[in-house]
Amino acid sequence: MTAQDVQKGAQPKSLYAAHEKIYPQRVFGRFRMIKWVALCVLLGLYYLAPWLRWNRGAGVPDQALLIDLPGRRAYFFWIEIWPQEVYYLAGLLMLGAFGLFLATALLGRVWCGFTCPQTVWTDLFLWVERWIEGDRNKRMKLDKEPMSVRKIGLKLAKHGVWLLIALLTGGAWAMYFDDAPTLLRNFVTLSATPTQYGFIALFTATTYLLAGWAREQVCIYMCPWPRFQSAMFDERTMLVTYEEWRGEPRGKAKAIAADGSKLGDCVDCGLCHHVCPTGVDIRNGQQLACIGCGLCIDACNGIMEKVGRPLDLITYDSIYNQVQRSAGQPTQHRFVRARTVFYAIVITLIGAAMVLSLSLRSRLDVSLQADRSPLFVRLKNGDIQNGYSIKILNMIRQPGDYSITVTGIDGLRIKVIGDDDNIVTVPGDTVGTFRLLLHAAAKDLHDESTPIHVMIEDQTTHETSSHDAIFRGPAK
Repeated sequence: MTAQDVQKGAQPKSLYAAHEKIYPQRVFGRFRMIKWVALCVLLGLYYLAPWLRWNRGAGVPDQALLIDLPGRRAYFFWIEIWPQEVYYLAGLLMLGAFGLFLATALLGRVWCGFTCPQTVWTDLFLWVERWIEGDRNKRMKLDKEPMSVRKIGLKLAKHGVWLLIALLTGGAWAMYFDDAPTLLRNFVTLSATPTQYGFIALFTATTYLLAGWAREQVCIYMCPWPRFQSAMFDERTMLVTYEEWRGEPRGKAKAIAADGSKLGDCVDCGLCHHVCPTGVDIRNGQQLACIGCGLCIDACNGIMEKVGRPLDLITYDSIYNQVQRSAGQPTQHRFVRARTVFYAIVITLIGAAMVLSLSLRSRLDVSLQADRSPLFVRLKNGDIQNGYSIKILNMIRQPGDYSITVTGIDGLRIKVIGDDDNIVTVPGDTVGTFRLLLHAAAKDLHDESTPIHVMIEDQTTHETSSHDAIFRGPAK
């Protein structure tokens, strides 16, 4: 706004557009069916997975998928992850990230359009809204009506079903962190802990707000993925696109252009815009808000069939093929490209490293800590004593016997407090803490710091864990 406008009393222009509620219209077609299948499969897995059982023996949780925070374990069928193995989580996150990069480079925003939780639950909430309030025109009309008993009843019914779905969602999420049957029984009988009720309420509220109220605003404003996913695109990436060369100039089916020329295939019905869950008009080109769900393709193909024109005016194709088709040249899909090969190699390497690590990982973990005060003790006979705290983690369910040997100094004597034969026992699935004392003759020490080597060996499996340490003595 200029100074002259201010002097004239003109109102300043707002830098922010007011939110306009989107009323997606019902549509039928191939992509809509794919979305229904994805929704049913993903929701089925989400709600049913906590109820799967896996026998791990007595005294161990039998839930197949469980993150046991009090027990400090994560269970995935036959795989058991300890807290110090959190690097497997980093590996899973890297696999997910590069898998998403690969899928985006190949198929565009297929994650956003079909499998993202925000998309799946918003789709479910929209289905409930249509079921109770009707399709697009009926919902728009209902929102414009003055408040009445009928309107209040429909709104209460819709939000009631939304809250029920949100509660089931929040409860199912909490079941991944607690035994599902036990949590359900405690929840129903009002004997669950305040923490359990609090987290279920939190997940219920976020589901209700994000899927019921925020909807497309999560995709457009909150999610960071749309802002850099285009970096994974190239001219061969499959995208939802509008064949402008064929559709323009647009106009009614039987109309002609102002100059008497023939109009394009687009009849300007606006249905592609009306069915979009994020309110995008794909005819305006690629946009950040487009999630690539393909519902506009189904809508446009339905209209093209009715007016007797070729299908796929809006299509799922690459920019390269669009250019080729507009020039009358043959098209070609090319999925093997430099970036897709790179992503596939990275995924393979990470996956192979994780599988190899899981298959070769040790079931014995040892930590060794030397005393810091005093560094050493001179005994009555002149020998030097060093003390160490040793922790042995037995990562199997059965008790284990472990021998302790130390090398590096001639004549070194070993004593484990509470044990006479230097063999200690650690119960299964437990950390054993022991006090280790080492005695050496002063004449055998040639420096104030002498390297030593401590080895712990499982007497059953003969698996070993070795550690380098320092034996302290007086300065020479």
